[in-house]
Amino acid sequence: MDFHTGWLLLAAAIGLSLTPGPNSLLVLTHGALHGHRRTLWTVAGGALGFVALIALSLAGIGALLKASAGALIVLKWVGGAYLVWLGVQLWRAPPIRLQSGNGQDGPGGPAADGRPATLFRQGLLTAVSNPKALLFYGAFLPQFIDGARPLLPQFITMAVVFGVVECLVEIGLAMLAHRVRPWLERLGRRFNRACGGMFVAMGAALPMTR
Repeated sequence: MDFHTGWLLLAAAIGLSLTPGPNSLLVLTHGALHGHRRTLWTVAGGALGFVALIALSLAGIGALLKASAGALIVLKWVGGAYLVWLGVQLWRAPPIRLQSGNGQDGPGGPAADGRPATLFRQGLLTAVSNPKALLFYGAFLPQFIDGARPLLPQFITMAVVFGVVECLVEIGLAMLAHRVRPWLERLGRRFNRACGGMFVAMGAALPMTR
């Protein structure tokens, strides 16, 4: 992976981690309810789940690239179209609500249970139980693959970059939970539309990069 592609991957990973999703909402809620130190268990579980999804996605991508030399081009265009579709869905999504009125934190179940094992399990299951994440990585990661270079080092680099960035962003969200939570809810749909527009632009531009 060259220098330019590496920086583009890092920027994309940061942008992806900052977009609203089940795990980020779970971390925000746990941070507000249990404090950022306990929420580190939620972050650890989610990071493990994301790495597992990335490994599954890359294994499938690697098998496809070995079977067909032109598969990378197809993956780029199909993946770009999927990113545009995700951006449209995010644009149309309702405003973020981090906690329902009945005391249940939506992404992770009962809000009262702050045991480390429970928080870790909720983070892990929230990550791996989201089929859209597996599809997203399958669409997103091929944009950064150089078919002329060995795949394994590229796969390891991507997994490390996404895993580390996800952890750092979620730790930051947990520490700022009380401040970020009302800010996100106050922005309403504007935040979703900004993130959705970013996905559409990325999906349109990335398949044409070399």
